Amino acid sequence: MKNLSNGLAVGFALTYPLAVYVGLQHFEPRIFGALLGALLLLRRWQSVRSCAARLKSSERLSAALVGAYTLTIVASNNELLLLLYPVVVSLALLSVFGRSLLNPPTVIERIARLSEPDLPPWGVLHTRRVTQVWCAFFVFNAAVSLATTFASREVWLLYNGFVAYLLMGVLFACEWLVRVRVRRRAA
Repeated sequence: MKNLSNGLAVGFALTYPLAVYVGLQHFEPRIFGALLGALLLLRRWQSVRSCAARLKSSERLSAALVGAYTLTIVASNNELLLLLYPVVVSLALLSVFGRSLLNPPTVIERIARLSEPDLPPWGVLHTRRVTQVWCAFFVFNAAVSLATTFASREVWLLYNGFVAYLLMGVLFACEWLVRVRVRRRAA
């Protein structure tokens, strides 16, 4: 069940812009707000307590704000709020990643320590820099997503449903290449 709920949530996140674009032609915005909230709840249903225990307070606050945002979409039935969801997600991620820069370990360092618990000092420095790069990306992505909200639905769909994911993929690939290079230098 957990894999199914995670798969549904990831699938919805990846297809969100396309689903909104097509769905707004047939349904009210509150339908997508309700679906979004339900998927967020479903994804965490089995592990709410353990998940909350692992999250830092800033991460819990971001998750609560995104949850409240989806409830606002449902209550207001506002299309603009629905289109602003990618902006809200980018800002929530910026908040989590940025806060981790102020209160280490950074998000990227915590992820790195899952596979390498004894991360060397150069690794900690590298993960800090990667966290800074992701923060810059989230600022850029939020700004562009916001701009597309006031463009046509097709422009919004193109950026939020394709270009943003492409940019994230490029950033992941570049980070991986840089990580390989940094490891070689350190060795």
